Amino acid sequence: MADDADDLLDTVSTVVAALGGTVVPADEMVHGDVPVAWRGSVVAGVRPRTDDHLDLHDALPTLITEVEVELGLPCAEMDRAQKQDVVSLLNERGAFTLRKSVEDVAEALGVSRFTVYNYLERAEAD
Repeated sequence: MADDADDLLDTVSTVVAALGGTVVPADEMVHGDVPVAWRGSVVAGVRPRTDDHLDLHDALPTLITEVEVELGLPCAEMDRAQKQDVVSLLNERGAFTLRKSVEDVAEALGVSRFTVYNYLERAEAD
């Protein structure tokens, strides 16, 4: 595999990991894996996350990363309105049913728990 294909896989791996999947070698692909082709050859596969493999310990960080990817920037760089959007999206995805999620989301956003509760009230009122 050429160096540029390795660079491609490094980039793909970052995105796939952020979405909760894994990159597997081409010769280890199974039904349901998505092929990654480079210049006409399959160089790897993407194994999507499945609910039966979801580790609840990693669920909240995974959800936060998914929302950051979706919104296009890390929580630390978001303005108030974007942070409110994060809380709304996380609420829609059930993040706040997890233990200590308000505290963890507050830390990720760089705001207080009180602020997260205010954002939640706003999201639920909309």
